[in-house]
Amino acid sequence: MSIKIIEIQKRVYANNDAKAEVLRNELKSNQTFMINLMSSPGSGKTTFVVSTINLLKEELNIGVIEADIDSDVDAITVQKSGARVMQLHSGGMCHIDAGMTSEGLEALDYEDLDFVILENIGNLICPASYDLGQAKNVMILSVPEGHDKPLKYPKMFTKVDALIISKVDTVSLFDFDFEKVTEYAKSLNPEINIFPLSAKTGEGMDAWIKYIKNEIMGWRT
Repeated sequence: MSIKIIEIQKRVYANNDAKAEVLRNELKSNQTFMINLMSSPGSGKTTFVVSTINLLKEELNIGVIEADIDSDVDAITVQKSGARVMQLHSGGMCHIDAGMTSEGLEALDYEDLDFVILENIGNLICPASYDLGQAKNVMILSVPEGHDKPLKYPKMFTKVDALIISKVDTVSLFDFDFEKVTEYAKSLNPEINIFPLSAKTGEGMDAWIKYIKNEIMGWRT
């Protein structure tokens, strides 16, 4: 007697991808550029977001969706930068999906925004599997985490357009090899853009800001 098998995961991904494509087209039509920012907890994601906002807010209308399992600590911190912020709780899940993102954008009243940063839940596994309708995927790898992370979380590194190597001001305290992390990341994703920087000191932020401004301009054409 055969056993009936239902491929739930494939169906979930297919439904999500369809919703994400609709959302991406809506954002494109509105000329709102959204990035999906992913990282481990403690990578410096919120500090990076605030620094990015401060360097762009004179030129762009910026909004932030803070996705967390619980708490609004990061949203309160980011709100002080002057950006429009809304908090999105996942209800205990380790990721968000395109439907949740759409709800977050509606709550953010994104129609007049040029740039939306979706600060995803701190996790290098689950978020890599979900298309959220973003224009670009960006991830942060902090120096204290080590240069071997592309080997441990290959799916995440294959999905991202830009890799931020954060906390470079701490490199003297850790055994971190920039050549190796570049080699590992490029072997998985030859087109990946890599930006070593410190959001705290400002080192390397200019290159990141130039990149994201160019991407936003390209999105509008």
